[in-house]
Amino acid sequence: MKKLTTLGALTLFGLFIASCGDDASKGNQPANSNNIAASNYDTKLGQGKYKDVKLDEKLNESMADAGNKTFTAKCSACHKLTEEKLVGPGWKGVTSRHLPPWIMNFITNTDEMINKDPAAQAQLEICLVRMPNQSLSDDDARALLEFMRKNDGVK
Repeated sequence: MKKLTTLGALTLFGLFIASCGDDASKGNQPANSNNIAASNYDTKLGQGKYKDVKLDEKLNESMADAGNKTFTAKCSACHKLTEEKLVGPGWKGVTSRHLPPWIMNFITNTDEMINKDPAAQAQLEICLVRMPNQSLSDDDARALLEFMRKNDGVK
């Protein structure tokens, strides 16, 4: 019986060691690879359809109010309006850290951004919780961006 237990333990150990192989050594890239060709990904704009987002210098109050409602319904459970992390990062200063297209792409294309964007991946390492795709419309995303601008002091 002792030999059988020892043999079983050695077999499990061997299987464990074999399963820890490096995919890169086999020539395979992991699905979540950071090896993104510079020609098809711009870390300032992010991954998604937004390449340019036109903002007025003056805040659109009605849009910011709509964004506040969306924030309250969809975002406030995980994000604070300060720099403090709740589940996700705080929103204070987000419009100075990221360009409008990046923010819009993150809101509307969350999964791809987390898979490909170094800044989004760095936040995931800090927060340890992947942001769920909220399936927000383009109008909701734009209103949230305007609300973020208001939160950051744009008048």
